[in-house]
Amino acid sequence: MSLSSLYLAWVEDLPPRLNGVKKTRNIGITMDDGVVLKTDHYAPKSAGPHPTILMRLPYGRRGFGPIAEAYAERGFHVVLQACRGTEKSGGEFDPLTNERADGLKTLAWIREQPWYDGRIGLSGPSYLGYAQWAISDALPETAAMATKVTTSDFRSVVFPSGAFHLGLWLSWLQVIEGLRSRPLSTAARMFSGDIERRTAAAAMSLPLVEADRKVAGHKVPFWRHWFEHSVGNDAFWAALNHRPRLSHRTPPVHFISGWYDFMLDELLADYQRLIELGHTPYLTVGTWFHVADELQRDNLRETIIWMRAHLSGDRTGLRDKPVRIHLSGRDEWLEFDHYPPPGARFHLWHIGPDGALTPKPPPAPATDSYRYDPADPTPNIGGAMFAFTGAGPVDNALREIRDDVLCYTSAPLAADLTLIGQAKVYLRASATVPHADFFLRLCDVGPNGISINICDKLFRVTPETPHNADGSWHLTFNLHATAHTFRAGHRLRLQVSSGAHPRYARNLGTDEPIGTATTLVANDITIHHDGTKLELPTYELH
Repeated sequence: MSLSSLYLAWVEDLPPRLNGVKKTRNIGITMDDGVVLKTDHYAPKSAGPHPTILMRLPYGRRGFGPIAEAYAERGFHVVLQACRGTEKSGGEFDPLTNERADGLKTLAWIREQPWYDGRIGLSGPSYLGYAQWAISDALPETAAMATKVTTSDFRSVVFPSGAFHLGLWLSWLQVIEGLRSRPLSTAARMFSGDIERRTAAAAMSLPLVEADRKVAGHKVPFWRHWFEHSVGNDAFWAALNHRPRLSHRTPPVHFISGWYDFMLDELLADYQRLIELGHTPYLTVGTWFHVADELQRDNLRETIIWMRAHLSGDRTGLRDKPVRIHLSGRDEWLEFDHYPPPGARFHLWHIGPDGALTPKPPPAPATDSYRYDPADPTPNIGGAMFAFTGAGPVDNALREIRDDVLCYTSAPLAADLTLIGQAKVYLRASATVPHADFFLRLCDVGPNGISINICDKLFRVTPETPHNADGSWHLTFNLHATAHTFRAGHRLRLQVSSGAHPRYARNLGTDEPIGTATTLVANDITIHHDGTKLELPTYELH
């Protein structure tokens, strides 16, 4: 037992250790095109048979070694593999592209090993979860999956509503490139906030295709390849979309995510797809962001319980209700049979004069306006973003004092109001330039006046977006999923703006290509009170 696995066992309250572990490192597995992927095998030092857990990752095997060891100490063979073009594995890293073929070849290698007994589980967060979906339809009868903060289809993650998820890809690029050549200094940059500082600086540069030089110091092939081939290219994304692999044969899946994870809605789409197919997947959602400690430790305890239940028939510790969600505001965990739970009541809130948010429609037609200037883009603060510092629920004061952010605030609530699911916004807006973004955010304003973000969404319009005879748009979209109680005495606040930079690439106001655009055009935005409202699915808790 290493100190790292001992620490994980303590903080995660893991089941008792069953055996020692034999580690075999740097096994070379040859892919169909001759590329060799470096792989580690962690084997239980006890008489078998034992099921196997496979994790394929682009972040280097060393950081996941303690997790693999903890699994192996509890009776699992663990195969830990560096994806092509990462760490010591051969080939060139091309995100998402090779995980299907390489994963299938790795499964074939596992099947040939004398210690393999026909039972296999796939585990891991984020990119590791996508690598699971890539081979999910090729697993044996006795199999299980534990997918965390991930999705089977990345297109809407990279291009939400047609915009570009700039902060995610600039920050992730730094992680991938840094871990390849400077793992220790890159880890230090994660904790110091330097990743976010470099992302913010590079995101202001134009054209964006050159931003890789500013954060990595050199051209990054996959960054430039994506700008050239992925934008608006249905064929590019069809080959990378693994949602069609979800079927009646999909093995049992435990989905784990956070209300502030940027892939939450896509993960919930995977969950709903399995529900439609007749499965009973488990779902655990905490008030976490993408790299929260609870998630980065791979939710070891939950995964061990899940794998034992479905690979070994030992259901000890497996909860009765398949859905477990954390309710912020109350700091309580709730369990249900389904998500979203039945019994929602839908409440409408309308914007009105003097920044009011009320249950009653506005007394007369009126408007509010602001100017969005891409030369001084509206900043993102907190939320469901990929960041090592600054993600999640934070004080929104620095956004709300800006002239390009409108705020509509309710009176103090007379009673608790619990929101579970997706708030819906009906927005009527117009603009002087037909290229515009709308960033809507719901906040909880405490008695102390501090406004904390709960959920949000970006929506992009173009000249092709249907509009009314007067040129205005009627837009309908869901904010990202959440579970939160607005306490009595607190107030609801709806923010309306046209950006959240550098989380999303600023809308430059033109139809120039994302990667090569350099022209900046300011936009005068008008929000119409009539036709703009907020719909909340609320629940009575007993």
